[in-house]
Amino acid sequence: MEAAVDFSMWGLFARATLTVKLVMVVLIIASFWSWSVIIQKLMSYRVARREAAQFDRAFWSGEPLDALYEEMGPDPDGRSARIFAAGMLEWHRSHRQDGGLIANATSRIDRSMDVAVAKEAEDLQKGLPILATIGSTAPFVGLFGTVWGIMNAFIEIAEQQNTNLAVVAPGIAEALLATGLGLLAAIPAVIFYNKLSADSDRIIAGYEAFMDEFATILSRQLDS
Repeated sequence: MEAAVDFSMWGLFARATLTVKLVMVVLIIASFWSWSVIIQKLMSYRVARREAAQFDRAFWSGEPLDALYEEMGPDPDGRSARIFAAGMLEWHRSHRQDGGLIANATSRIDRSMDVAVAKEAEDLQKGLPILATIGSTAPFVGLFGTVWGIMNAFIEIAEQQNTNLAVVAPGIAEALLATGLGLLAAIPAVIFYNKLSADSDRIIAGYEAFMDEFATILSRQLDS
C-alpha cells in the first residue's frame, strides 16, 4: 500500500524542484517586504496627518509668525512645520540691514517652500514604487514557477509512463502553489499601493494649500 502523499504547504514546498523552491522563497520574501512597507507607510501617514493638524491649530491661533518661528526653530520635527520654517527662513534672509526687502523676495520665498514641499513629498512616497513593482511582477514570477513545475510534472509522467491522477496531482499542486504565493504577494501590494498613493496625494495637497495660504499672508505683509 502506497504511503499517503503530504499535500500540506510544507509538504508541497519540500517536494518542489529547486527552481520552484527559489521562486516560492522570492515570493515569500516579497510578501514580507510588501507588508513591512505597508505598515511603515500607514504609521508614517497617520503621524503626518496628526502633525499637520497640530501645526494648523498653532498657525491659525493668532500667534505672530515670528514668535511661532522662534518657538519651532529653523529645523522643526513636523513636515508642515518644516515647510513653514523654510518660508520664514527665506523671509528673514530677504531683509536688508535697514529693514527693507531684497528685490524678488516673494519668488525666493515661494521657491524655498516649493523645495521643502518637494522634499516632504519625496519622503512620503518613498517605498510606494516597491509596492507597485511587487504588485505588477509577483503574479508573473509565480506563473513562471507554475509553468516550470508543470513542465517537470509532465516530464515525470513521461518517464514513468503513468497518467494516473495520483502521479499527476502532486506535481501539479506543487506548481500551482507558486501561482498562489504570487497572488498572495501581489493582491495586498496593489490594494495598498492605490490606497497609500491616494493618501499621500491628499497629504501633499494639504501642504501645497498651506504653502499658498502662507505665501498670500506674506504677500499682504509686503504690500502693507
